[in-house]
Amino acid sequence: MNADNTIIDIENKYHELFHGNPLCIQAPGRINLIGEHTDYNDGFVLPAAINMSIYFAIGKNNENVFSFYSLDFGELFTFKDGCAISDTYPWANYLLGVIAQFKKLGIDITGLDCVFGGNIPIGAGLSSSAALECGFAFGLDNIFECNLTKYDLVSMAQKAEHEYAGVMCGIMDQFASVFGKKDHVFRLDCRSHDYNYFPLEMNNHIIALVNTKVEHELASSEYNERRKECEQGVDILKEFNSSIVSLRDVDESLLIENKGDFNPIVYNRCHYVVCENQRVIRACSALEKSDFREFGKLMYQCHEGLRDEYEVSCKELDILVEETMDMEYVLGSRMMGGGFGGCTINLITAGYENTFKNKITSIYTKKTGIIPEVYFVKLGDGVRLINQ
Repeated sequence: MNADNTIIDIENKYHELFHGNPLCIQAPGRINLIGEHTDYNDGFVLPAAINMSIYFAIGKNNENVFSFYSLDFGELFTFKDGCAISDTYPWANYLLGVIAQFKKLGIDITGLDCVFGGNIPIGAGLSSSAALECGFAFGLDNIFECNLTKYDLVSMAQKAEHEYAGVMCGIMDQFASVFGKKDHVFRLDCRSHDYNYFPLEMNNHIIALVNTKVEHELASSEYNERRKECEQGVDILKEFNSSIVSLRDVDESLLIENKGDFNPIVYNRCHYVVCENQRVIRACSALEKSDFREFGKLMYQCHEGLRDEYEVSCKELDILVEETMDMEYVLGSRMMGGGFGGCTINLITAGYENTFKNKITSIYTKKTGIIPEVYFVKLGDGVRLINQ
């Protein structure tokens, strides 16, 4: 979907349904180069905002009525103050959750109208939900002149997902949508929320995403289950070191020494997270040296851990990763996101875009009967106004 056309369509729909001149906002999706399922364990991640976004047209009304129109679904949801979670329009809950966070701060959010839509594929692991939450929060902050900080918006968007979507996500997705910087990735410490930008000028390399076009029902329930299993591991390790608060505090040697005290499944979950945190540190070092070969090796190691120890991959994702290993122009590949479907992220040599797309599409279609979607993404800025 062309971004400029999407913005025009959204503005036109707003004027068709509502009155006045809306505030127009762009909120990007995100990729995560490495550091998967570490965010809710107080670990490290390496995300970036991308040039795929959700766009909004938002304006006040004087009727104390809230109207949300989803361009992608072609659905209008209208309610008065005090609406509970919606079973009929699940997409509206992300917006309702954001409004609830503003009200918790004592901010009076009166009636407003909102039209939104975008080109982030839903269910692809590119955090369309975080973009929806962050863009809407950014809009409310501007319209009602709240003067909230960027971090306030991130925190409120995360809480909206916890309370209204029922997914106990970490902070990475929302953080990337707000703090993204063009041509940069950033290492985020999910405990302290300190972050450092790393330039990633992709002159000789391309980031390619391959969408499996599957989204297994296990995704949400298993996500929350993994979080509980990691917490169980922390409780065990506290017996050996009382200073341990999360898996972020655990050395691999301590984990290995006390393996006998663990349920094998819980041990594997913890071992993956501990090793993945170290991979993020090593990946940043590789970027500083422009060592993309080493970075690619770490991506493959990440996928192995997600597949074998964390068990959040699926046959479709595994096929996509395994087939790249014989492609000399692919430096690294792994599943990205919560798992059980969505996308793989691939680091490929520039100039091989068409070769990669044609080959991976042919192989995957032959093996699964599903035609995948391939996206070549660039790194972009975080949430922002687009009509100022």
